[in-house]
Amino acid sequence: MDKLNKKYHIWTAGCQMNVADSRRLGSSLEHLGYNFTDNVKEADVLVLNTCVVRQSAEDKALGFLHSIRPLKEQNPNLVINLMGCLVGVKGAEKLQKKLPFVDVFSPPSDPGPLIAHLTQDDDYINETNVTRNRFAIMDGEIIIPEHERGKLVSAFIPVVYGCSHACTYCIIPYQRGIERSRPVGEIVAEARSLAAQGVKEITLLGQIVDRYGKDVADGPNLAELLHLLNDVAGIERIRFLTSHPNYFGVDIMRAVAELPKVMPHFEVPIQAGDNEVLENMKRGYTQEDYRKLIAQIRDEVPGCSIATDIIVGFPGETEEQFEQTYQLLADLKMDVAHLARYSPRKGTVSERRMADDVTDAEKRRRFHRLEALQKEIATEINARYLGETVPVLFEEKVKGRWRGRTPTNKLVFVESDDNLRGKVVDVRITWTGPWSMQAQMLQQKPTPLVLA
Repeated sequence: MDKLNKKYHIWTAGCQMNVADSRRLGSSLEHLGYNFTDNVKEADVLVLNTCVVRQSAEDKALGFLHSIRPLKEQNPNLVINLMGCLVGVKGAEKLQKKLPFVDVFSPPSDPGPLIAHLTQDDDYINETNVTRNRFAIMDGEIIIPEHERGKLVSAFIPVVYGCSHACTYCIIPYQRGIERSRPVGEIVAEARSLAAQGVKEITLLGQIVDRYGKDVADGPNLAELLHLLNDVAGIERIRFLTSHPNYFGVDIMRAVAELPKVMPHFEVPIQAGDNEVLENMKRGYTQEDYRKLIAQIRDEVPGCSIATDIIVGFPGETEEQFEQTYQLLADLKMDVAHLARYSPRKGTVSERRMADDVTDAEKRRRFHRLEALQKEIATEINARYLGETVPVLFEEKVKGRWRGRTPTNKLVFVESDDNLRGKVVDVRITWTGPWSMQAQMLQQKPTPLVLA
């Protein structure tokens, strides 16, 4: 086969950071002359970008990996690349022994090992192109992969890699390494590059995004970065996630309130509503601290929406402690609550030092109680939008309806024959539910008749 007609496929699991990493890798592969295919069996390069935040995610990745082993046996020239948190930052020595059919092991957010593997024997790629490719990875410029060009309305931009906070239940610091902020020039360059290719909305990513710049002496912080990105022509909306209560300052709140492109939506996890559980999680704040923070955000940014994360069944969590979490959610009435049942991840502090003593049945019961409560809260919040006119950025058409989001990140569906992709359109909300809304296009005023 002609080398210039080789194809790649990327299987992506997990968080938004992985989605961003896969897009950057796809851009790098296409720079080398590879073309995307959505058919695994057609691929000459097959990448699995993995997640291990929960055991189910790790099992899914390994299951898919073993399902494609026959492809390697049928075609020894197939390059299989295992990437992401399953590999981690400490290398892949153990995995290499367990998975001898995998050709390349890449740490999270690092396309380097695969690029080096593909270029070392390919004499049709000269050193200049290789250098340019690696430079493009580093300097923030990104060419959207061909199959997404003209379709991508919203894109993720990593601004902080890794994490140094080390909550006792979290595997991310071990797999993604210590916290590293990207240079501000790279981030702004990437935003400009995406805008030039039609992207209208960017979401800044970090395991703790509000720690951006804190590892760099005299570097800009998140609020200052938001001010810079607000000036990027072509970008119409800016979001960021995920924030940590300890580092969420009033400067960030005021940046959101003052900057027209920064959307009034916040992702600020609480994880638990009991102080002893929070201490055991090593979160670094109390539920009283969190309540004050939410009140301050709502005071500084009226009408904003706030999402939180909650883990139920953490080691040692009693029924009384769970009730503290239930009551906090009932009191604060968050727009979204991402719920999870605790599962130990090998190597974390909670797995090594704490007994997983809450039964699975009890975890499920607590999960469903919070789920039912949050459904009531979201139904009540979203009902306030009924009859209101709101600006929606539309991304794609799904089953005959256009899908988009309000500034507060509410999901809205509209029926229209017009091409709404990438457009911010005012619509009137006609139906609301806990997870989405329906709307109608506003009637256009008739053009006045002008008599000669």
